[in-house]
Amino acid sequence: MSTSFVRSSDVKRKWILIDAKGAVLGRMAVIIANILRGKNKPCFTPNADCGDNVIVVNADKVALTGKKLNDKKFYWHSGYPGGIKKRSMRQLMEEPRGDRMIRNAVRRMMSKGVLSRTILSKLKVYKGAEHPHAAQNPEILDISKLNRKNVRGVR
Repeated sequence: MSTSFVRSSDVKRKWILIDAKGAVLGRMAVIIANILRGKNKPCFTPNADCGDNVIVVNADKVALTGKKLNDKKFYWHSGYPGGIKKRSMRQLMEEPRGDRMIRNAVRRMMSKGVLSRTILSKLKVYKGAEHPHAAQNPEILDISKLNRKNVRGVR
């Protein structure tokens, strides 16, 4: 019995469309990370890029559970004395690049390395309902049908 390994060039990639309207951020990020990595396929190989392309629309309408919208803070430091800065999740969502929140959630769920950075280039996140990838004929994945906890009421 021999073990078969799939090369990245042998994988047939699909385009998957996910609507983030009312979706719980963490649960949606887990689903996206598994699709990007290729863990939903029978030919999964840990050291190869065998995942699909993912398009996320309505990123500004994502839901958070509990009081995370106001209480969760993100800190960073400029490197200068007294240079610590912070923002709440609400402030991050109201920024022009509010779609970065989904991208960061997915990035933090993946391993650190060259392969993950390559895989993350296949994630496309858009704030509105429009996206320029209609020519790829993406398959629509309804994450509310996977588990009822994946979706909350729309803010």
